[in-house]
Amino acid sequence: QVQLVESGGGLVQAGGSLRLSCAASGRTFTNYYMGWFRQAPGKEREFVAAISWSTNNTLYASSLKGRFTISRDNTENTVYLQMNSLKPEDTAVYYCNANSKLTGMTYWGQGTQVTVSS
Repeated sequence: QVQLVESGGGLVQAGGSLRLSCAASGRTFTNYYMGWFRQAPGKEREFVAAISWSTNNTLYASSLKGRFTISRDNTENTVYLQMNSLKPEDTAVYYCNANSKLTGMTYWGQGTQVTVSS
């Protein structure tokens, strides 16, 4: 059974940094895109970033590129989201996502809260 467990969220002042982690288990993720999405109160869930587990190619929401960096550690089966120069509008629940390139099957983590104070 696929499990995605996020951690690393918290409260940070504007301009600060956080690194989110997503520990993935339950299968081999070679043929998966691993991604981060976020959902702010009263808003729809939106794409943040994604990485191909096999090729390490990355994709970012255009508005976040340059401040956020996605990476993965094969040995730890973990995906990271480094967030720098955080703004109050980055406040949201951040969700880890695994999407199969072959079947389109999608899995979600439970989310981790990020709150940026002004």
